Amino acid sequence: MLKWKRFAIDIALKSGFLLKEKFNSTHKIQYKGDINIVTEADKMSEDLIIDAIKSNSCDHGILSEESPAITGTGKLRWIIDPLDGTTNYSHGYPVFCVSIALENEGVIVLGVIYDPMREDMFVAVRGKGAYLNNKKLKVSSVKDISRSLLATGFPYDIRESKENNLDYFNAMAVKVQAIRRAGSAALDLAYLAAGRFDGFWELKLKPWDTAAGCLMVEEAGGVISDIAGKKWHLQSPSLLASNGLIHKQMIKVLRIK
Repeated sequence: MLKWKRFAIDIALKSGFLLKEKFNSTHKIQYKGDINIVTEADKMSEDLIIDAIKSNSCDHGILSEESPAITGTGKLRWIIDPLDGTTNYSHGYPVFCVSIALENEGVIVLGVIYDPMREDMFVAVRGKGAYLNNKKLKVSSVKDISRSLLATGFPYDIRESKENNLDYFNAMAVKVQAIRRAGSAALDLAYLAAGRFDGFWELKLKPWDTAAGCLMVEEAGGVISDIAGKKWHLQSPSLLASNGLIHKQMIKVLRIK
């Protein structure tokens, strides 16, 4: 695992350098939906990561946001978000990251999340803890939801679907100290692991949004479920993550339907 940890950190650094270098450039934008976009930086970052994986581990599977899935012949699969926070990035808002996870027979065993603007490297290995720039992470000790700082986001079909998180946001906003909506689920989860947030929930996330971050939270002592409190998996339609101390309180607030 040490080999793949070093490899993931290296390609996250290289991808982050590329994204930072192009951050202030004019971005070519393609629309996948009314508000769901992809930039040329997404593709360049993804190509860099996938090429590196293929060169070093030709039998590994790859699941990435902007390319067709690659079925490997071995037990390992990489789950990649080459630029989480694309909308932020395209507007020059410096909140985005690279997220890379390694899955072994359905279990996430390694997660790397890199924020190149702050040079924050979050790393988690299953059973070995979570770290930020080599400092071990631990979730917050906030016990009362009314004193908590939470994070969330809204799905890309917010204009069309009634399942758009607005009702949950309204219910939660009057119960907590504050809610932040920064636009990068992977970073939100990394910040939860670091104790910067006390809880997080969101709907309709994809595996590349959550794979690395959920391992980060668990390895820092946090708790993961869906918003009803049931067991969470990569294909779950909702995600609830917390420091564990306010988890049941969050579930109670979100039980509005």
